Amino acid sequence: MSEFPEKDLKNNKVDIKLLLRLMPYVKPYIGHLIISLTVLMMIVAIELYQPILMGRAVDEFIINKDMEGVINVAVLYLISALAMFVLVYIQTMLLQYAGQKIIFKLRLDLFSKIQSLSIAFYNKNPIGRLVTRITNDTETLNELFTNVIVDSIKSIVMLIGVIITMLMFNQQLALITFSVIPFIIIFTILFKVKTRKIYRDIRRKLAEVNAFISEHISGMKVIQIFACEEQVMNRFKLKNQSLNESHLSQLQLFSIYRPSMYLLNISAFGLLVFFGGRMALEGTITVGVIVVFQRYISKFFEPIQELAEQFNVLQSSMASAERVFQLLDDDSMIENEGTVEVNQFKGKIEFKNVWFQYEKDEWVLKDVSFEVNPGETVAFVGATGAGKSTIQNLITRYYDIQKGEILIDGINIQNIDLKDLRRKIGQMQQDVFLFTGDIRQNIRLRNDDITDETIIDSARYVNADAFISKLDHQYYEKVYERGATFSAGQRQLISFARTLAFNPDILILDEATANIDTETEVLIQDAMDKLMKGRTTLVVAHRLSTIQKADQIIVMHKGSIREKGTHQELLSQKGIYYHLYQLQYDK
Repeated sequence: MSEFPEKDLKNNKVDIKLLLRLMPYVKPYIGHLIISLTVLMMIVAIELYQPILMGRAVDEFIINKDMEGVINVAVLYLISALAMFVLVYIQTMLLQYAGQKIIFKLRLDLFSKIQSLSIAFYNKNPIGRLVTRITNDTETLNELFTNVIVDSIKSIVMLIGVIITMLMFNQQLALITFSVIPFIIIFTILFKVKTRKIYRDIRRKLAEVNAFISEHISGMKVIQIFACEEQVMNRFKLKNQSLNESHLSQLQLFSIYRPSMYLLNISAFGLLVFFGGRMALEGTITVGVIVVFQRYISKFFEPIQELAEQFNVLQSSMASAERVFQLLDDDSMIENEGTVEVNQFKGKIEFKNVWFQYEKDEWVLKDVSFEVNPGETVAFVGATGAGKSTIQNLITRYYDIQKGEILIDGINIQNIDLKDLRRKIGQMQQDVFLFTGDIRQNIRLRNDDITDETIIDSARYVNADAFISKLDHQYYEKVYERGATFSAGQRQLISFARTLAFNPDILILDEATANIDTETEVLIQDAMDKLMKGRTTLVVAHRLSTIQKADQIIVMHKGSIREKGTHQELLSQKGIYYHLYQLQYDK
């Protein structure tokens, strides 16, 4: 069982590896990106040409008071602006389309991975954290594809283009203007180092907040029963405050970096006015050159600021990518190496010297062996922690054993295709989970092979139709999260209908009649008897009165089988079962 920790990025090499791992998702849309880059070059060319156009207007037409020339330049500038509008629209649509498709595929892979992970994984990882991976982190990666990569290339190309063009116009004035570059580099490096750490903290703390919210919303009933809202609120305030402080630290950095860049921008413009004005008075350059340089100084600082901010988003994206791939790389899954396809089980189950542990050196089952013949009902009893529920979970391979063998119809379950194995085993627990939707959908579970007729027939057979038919919308009645509007007994009857509709060959029951009113218990017991008929059934028993008719009762104690036999046989032995029976029924 592996825990899914919040890890930090270590160095730039990790960033490169992560980018390379993202390439398979990008590859199908390389054409979109190439076209987008081509359009980008056209946009940069127009942006570089516009200041030259303005300088030409000053030197050739405005100074000479040539109105026709000014109008021509104005028309040409307007055309370039319209061309920019069209090109930016095309580029944005291409990038957004590719980005959404990439994230769509990534989310599918993440959800597919989550469905393949073992139950052990979920025992150690908060649901809120996993939700963050599929939603927040993938959305952050979308920014990487739709903004950061292409815009970074644009900023770099623009910066190089501005530098080359300024040097071509006047090297001396260009070098004077570039004297602020060392300060830009220093501020940007400091900004990069600080933001990297802050973005790690923000992602980690956001996942913690999501996990806290998810857990406590799920347990809201317990919180209200014990009137501990204030204590929970105080804990949430602490986590929320911690996240808020990280965001404020990020804002403080930006509030320092942006004015610093603005100050350097003004300083460069001051140098241009002083040295450029003197050179214009001396006749070394024209006023048009000063206009061109003034426009280029703005374009010189814009890509630098954008690169710094894009780097900021890049760090966030890399942190998200790392967390996404941690999930995709998680190895706590049940490997489906089974090659044996099974259409139907006869129902013989064998445990041969099975040893199992959740944690290292803490054996939950110790050398457990037993046989269940087709059609038999076998009950497992024992104290809490004896290993009863563990046996259920091992048969359906929610976990894999460390020693021994588990066989169904003489086939090792590890050799059976995992979907075939679970499809033919129906497992029902006391805590029935219903999904948001309606009753019909909860019985069918998106299996289109199960018809509406099958749904109704199954519900009638297990006595669920008795209450469903009285609902306003019957089988289309709305089901809210976890079936909160239904009673425990109603949820249980729906689960019986669901199980029967899937028609399993083997049943596994965690006694379903606990904590249910007497009238509903009669219906559920009747439904259980109908479901068990002709099927191999394993029952975890909490009330011994419900298993007296079982073909075999297995008594578990501290992970080992201590007694086997029928109800009467075990009573006559006067062992553990006898004492359990006395505790429940002797007054």
